[in-house]
Amino acid sequence: MARWTGPLVTGALVAALTGYGVIAYTPDLLMAAAVNRVAAGGFNRFTHAPLATAASRQIVRPSPDLAYSACPFDLSKGALLIHAVPVAAPYWSLSIFDSRTNAVFVRNGGQAQGKPFAIAVTHAGRSVPSGYRRIEVAGDRGIALVRILVADRTAFPRLDAARRATVCELR
Repeated sequence: MARWTGPLVTGALVAALTGYGVIAYTPDLLMAAAVNRVAAGGFNRFTHAPLATAASRQIVRPSPDLAYSACPFDLSKGALLIHAVPVAAPYWSLSIFDSRTNAVFVRNGGQAQGKPFAIAVTHAGRSVPSGYRRIEVAGDRGIALVRILVADRTAFPRLDAARRATVCELR
């Protein structure tokens, strides 16, 4: 038994370190893949997806009742400024996800009381313009995601036009 102690301890240590590595780095890898997928149109600007169909798969299992707008961001050269304009719909939300998949900011239309607001997504130590709420994130990349409930598909053209008032830009 003594001659197996070393290999068993080594195997257990390798298994523990491998398990830790998978748990520690999986969120980063998943978010990097998601950011790259939605960044096909570029970083630091919103792209507005059409309503989901059975063939839609840019976002895993998208809801056919939601209109999605995504702003994949890269903060390596500055802060991301978002001018958010809630849409008059049964539900509207803006969520910010950092490079580790953490939701670091969420505001819905009810919380915003239908009023526009401004946020600056940045790192600690960077300055933000006055009038912007500072949102600090880990890592340089992430996604700002707007979701709008489209209860009546005939209202989609109006909601689609209104959602384009929310913009993001690098500063």
